[in-house]
Amino acid sequence: MPSPLPVAIIDDDQEMLRVLARFLQKHGIESETYTDPRKAVVAFSEKRFAVVVSDVQMPGMSGHEVLEQVKSLQPGAVVIMITGFGSVRSAVQAMRNGAFDYISKPFDYDEFLTVLQKALQQHALQQEVAELRKSVQNRYAFGNIIGKSVPMQKVFDVIGRIAHTRTNILLVGESGTGKEMIARAIHYAGPRKDAPFIAINCGAIPESLLESELFGHERGAYTGAVTRERGLLVSADTGTMFLDEIGDMPLSMQTKFLRVLEDWEVRPVGGSTVRKIDVRVVSASKTDLSKCVERGTFREDLYYRLNVVTLDLPPLRERAEDMPLLIAHLLRRAAAEQGREAPRVSREAMDAILRFPWPGNVRELEHVIERAIILAEGPEIALRDLPPHVATHAGQAVSASEGYAATTTLEDVEKQHILRVLEHVEWKRALAADTLGINRRTLYRKIQEYGIEEPSP
Repeated sequence: MPSPLPVAIIDDDQEMLRVLARFLQKHGIESETYTDPRKAVVAFSEKRFAVVVSDVQMPGMSGHEVLEQVKSLQPGAVVIMITGFGSVRSAVQAMRNGAFDYISKPFDYDEFLTVLQKALQQHALQQEVAELRKSVQNRYAFGNIIGKSVPMQKVFDVIGRIAHTRTNILLVGESGTGKEMIARAIHYAGPRKDAPFIAINCGAIPESLLESELFGHERGAYTGAVTRERGLLVSADTGTMFLDEIGDMPLSMQTKFLRVLEDWEVRPVGGSTVRKIDVRVVSASKTDLSKCVERGTFREDLYYRLNVVTLDLPPLRERAEDMPLLIAHLLRRAAAEQGREAPRVSREAMDAILRFPWPGNVRELEHVIERAIILAEGPEIALRDLPPHVATHAGQAVSASEGYAATTTLEDVEKQHILRVLEHVEWKRALAADTLGINRRTLYRKIQEYGIEEPSP
């Protein structure tokens, strides 16, 4: 597997280096050879290598010292050790210290090529992971959260002050306001950005499985536990744990999770030992947890543990100033994902988008923009490319949107909007949930809560 970066080979046998370099060149692999490991270390400071191949026993500097220098100066390079007969133990120790593999002298050149190609594949994989991580970090970077409105400026101000702390944070906002995006932005803006970000929706996992998901379990802890699992909290160690819809966590689990926040220890289901963890907790809720405390459905002591800092995320209807910027951003992103130029938006379509109340907030707007780009026949999104329940707002007075009176409650708006979407998709609940940007369990709960019934055929 050829690499855009060369391979460095270090060995005091000059003739072997010459033959190896010629052999690799025939296979399209560029290499640089060094008989003096100290000169190789100087080169590590000046240029990058995909793979470093080093003999273990060399005058002036051992292969172990070379490995240490590579880890310091070329952390992205993959290291292969060459060892003579009788020093395999030394090569194994090098692998424990970070070497990828070793090969024993005398070796067959085809065997050497096989090991080297695996190392090049490992380097390519590492680079791909690094690029993906960089892409994720850029997408959720502080500057990629769109908003110049006063409510969003307040959000930015708080993020800037808390990102470098370990403080527990509670994000409060309606569905679709971007709570997970804000949680990720906090994570990637702080010192834990290179550690895991683990998210879980407490309302989407059955109570019987939630404890195992969070804390892990030992093999045989319960029927079906055929393997040992370490759990999401341990997976998030040194990083961030995002608990969405924390208000849906069962009371029994709230008690156990409170202990984690007090001691920072996790005991797996069926286990007898605990493990210390270092996790930053960001939780989110679309409901007012203080009211849940009053109703007795949420522990007061856990509530105060979680909301050391509370961040209220504004709904889209309170961010009129942000709409043009947000629409332009979503158009560019959705178009780029589909490999095309961002289309224009016709005056009628833009009028409908701006007048629609967006009870599903940014998530719903994102779905509508993506749908419109797919359906648009030319370089412009027309009114016909929008869902009917959005398109009907074109040319309407804002105060009379969808016939909503000034005294209409948010619950009434949400109920009517869910009903319109269900009717539009012919009561296909999975499709309706996707259109609304919520999971099916949440949609079923809303249908039951609002007493929405499908009309008889």
